Amino acid sequence: MKKIAIIGAGLGGLTAGNLLARKGHRVKLFEAHTAPGGYTAGFTKKGFYFESGTLSFESSYQVFKAMKDIGVSDRLTFIRFVPRFVGPRFDAVIESYDDFKKLFLDAFPDDRAKLEGYFAEVDKLYRAMEGFSRPGRPSLRRMLLSGLRLSALYKKYENETITDFTARHFGRESELFRLLLTLGYPDMSAYVIGGALATIFLDYWTVKEGMQAWADALAEAFKARGGELLLRSPVDKIVTKDGAAVGVQSGGVFYEADAVISAADYKKTFLKLLDNPALMPADRLEKIRTAPVSEGICTVYCGLNLPAERLAERLKAYHVMYLDERPGAEFRDPDDAAFFEKSSVWLYSPSMVNPGHAPEGKSSLMLQAVAPMRWMNDWGGGDRAAYRDLKERMKTALIEKATAIIPDLESLLEFSDAATPKTYERYTGNTDGATSAWSWNPRKKFFKSLLKSNVGTPVRNLWIGSCWATQIGGVPSAIGAAYKCAKKIG
Repeated sequence: MKKIAIIGAGLGGLTAGNLLARKGHRVKLFEAHTAPGGYTAGFTKKGFYFESGTLSFESSYQVFKAMKDIGVSDRLTFIRFVPRFVGPRFDAVIESYDDFKKLFLDAFPDDRAKLEGYFAEVDKLYRAMEGFSRPGRPSLRRMLLSGLRLSALYKKYENETITDFTARHFGRESELFRLLLTLGYPDMSAYVIGGALATIFLDYWTVKEGMQAWADALAEAFKARGGELLLRSPVDKIVTKDGAAVGVQSGGVFYEADAVISAADYKKTFLKLLDNPALMPADRLEKIRTAPVSEGICTVYCGLNLPAERLAERLKAYHVMYLDERPGAEFRDPDDAAFFEKSSVWLYSPSMVNPGHAPEGKSSLMLQAVAPMRWMNDWGGGDRAAYRDLKERMKTALIEKATAIIPDLESLLEFSDAATPKTYERYTGNTDGATSAWSWNPRKKFFKSLLKSNVGTPVRNLWIGSCWATQIGGVPSAIGAAYKCAKKIG
């Protein structure tokens, strides 16, 4: 039996904690926030429940198997998303990739030849991922065929960004270029386009009870196995001796451990928490310091004086992708004060998923948009008044854009609040509010591979058990890293 210290009670930390406690290890899980969950969490305000940030996940077979292993499946109801796409020339609830293609071909008849060329390439990427993305356990034959296809495509598309890929087909000044760039992370690898679309149409899930219920179920299972969950307990430092992690310090108290798992931000693990940076090669520390992370998001939380069924009439789907990228919407320009007036916005209603997420006769709505990195002098350069003004400007812009879907939205608002990348960094610890670990740009990789899980570190007995163990992160990556850590520790 070993003593294990885990930093961070997101899905990675909670999964690792359960797996190790199940083996009989003595596990302490340290969480800085007042509740477990990290990005995969939620909160209630004035009787309205909202997801904190994460709305969905993919790789359902892997996720469902993990929840069954841990024993929380019967406490949760996982439901599929069927999204609605709205744009300047189209509006439809789309249930399949083929319907998605038809939507664009019908909406842009003058660009049919270009679209057919675009989809001829995307088809290959999509069909290769299809074998892994269908719900249920993939057959060995399906995995082998998909693996062979993906291997060949990886070599061809890994280092091409979605920006360059889309520009090859439509040119950078076209409407189609702007719209099709919104289907994933800015400048992500073109190789990932197929996976993004396969996720949306085959393997796009949420939790009916809410993401916080998911985190709470895992936390309760962990405690039932004898694990100790310490909330409001940020780790001050990772303590080392003779080149190995020997425990952590929290609140000035040292907790001895045979192994330490950081299920937290990778940069802060080594740049702020590690007590002896000399244990890391200097070039690796510099790489950690300078490596870019994935873009953050802004979220507006709206409590509506409108029954859920009336909101459903307007939204038509839980999740609405309003693709309204205007000319000049440039996520690379942090100095564009009008960015959110020009960007696309996604709408999501927790109370449509579960009417219990809002008071009777009312409904909840979330608006989300990708944020330029360190927008407007990093959200005001530390000036509180400037930050409040920028936050209000973003919130007003996203609400105004959402009136294209819900024309009377502003008159229905009972209250509204907002989160910025600064908010997410404060509550999750993720550098710049990163939503999915490192940058998805293949030319700015921290790890050599986009997909490989890297849980080991140069410090003995220190492991990475979060989505930061992979280049592009996500819920499945966090769970996968947790399993790998548990196996390594034994």
